[in-house]
Amino acid sequence: MKLHELKPNEGSRRKRKIVGRGPGSTLGKTSGRGENGQKSRSGYSHKVAFEGGQLPLYRRLPKRGFSNAKFKTRYAVINLSDLNRFEKGTEITPEILKDMGLIKNLQDGIKVLGNGTLEKKLTVKAHKFSEKAKAEIEKLGGKAEVI
Repeated sequence: MKLHELKPNEGSRRKRKIVGRGPGSTLGKTSGRGENGQKSRSGYSHKVAFEGGQLPLYRRLPKRGFSNAKFKTRYAVINLSDLNRFEKGTEITPEILKDMGLIKNLQDGIKVLGNGTLEKKLTVKAHKFSEKAKAEIEKLGGKAEVI
């Protein structure tokens, strides 16, 4: 027996159903969509939780408990490598970062992260600093001020 002589077992493979090719195609008139109804129409799609008009599961189950997620503090983050755009000795505030387009919106404050390297002495005013970022700024003689 050789590789090119191998064949699948008898009856293990079926011919693919070809649908929607006019009268005389394998099933004919309905193209494998069954009879009438919404699902047989073109352009049919339904919402993810739609159950045919029955009250969906997510609405049948009771909602219980309390989640603090709504009140979570979200910080706009910026990396040390992004601060290299500024000139030496510049005082960086959240407003300046927003004006330059480095952050889209201030959210609940700004957090400076330690990704990348800082090459200039800067005074950075932000709401939070990672330990690495604070150490890196102060190592170059700059200031990391918490607002």
